[in-house]
Amino acid sequence: MADQALQVQEKKELVPKGEKTVPARYYVPTTDIYETDDALTVVMEVPGVDRKDVEVRIENDELHVEARIEFSKYEGMEPLYTEYNVGHFTRTFMLSQAVDQQQISAAMADGVLTLTLKKVQQAQPRRIAIT
Repeated sequence: MADQALQVQEKKELVPKGEKTVPARYYVPTTDIYETDDALTVVMEVPGVDRKDVEVRIENDELHVEARIEFSKYEGMEPLYTEYNVGHFTRTFMLSQAVDQQQISAAMADGVLTLTLKKVQQAQPRRIAIT
């Protein structure tokens, strides 16, 4: 059996297209998307972020997620070793017509944000009876 050492995945820093009003680094959160017959589930890792510091909004058929770190938690810390940089998270998704924009819900637990995007009735698979 080959040695399978764990690989450290580097955090991807977001390269902004425009100017940001907050002088801090933004990172792309690691995200998984699952699809069921009636919804899409988006699971996003935002470690170190409190529920009150997460903003999810829809604008021009885009789903925007922004999660801000409270930097005061890290003041005075001098890490001996670190594998990721501390910074805010941001991600944007284009929404298709299959997503019911009025039926999007969000939950947060242990640094993981879970978004449930319900599909419109017409986009849900259905069985056609043969007569």
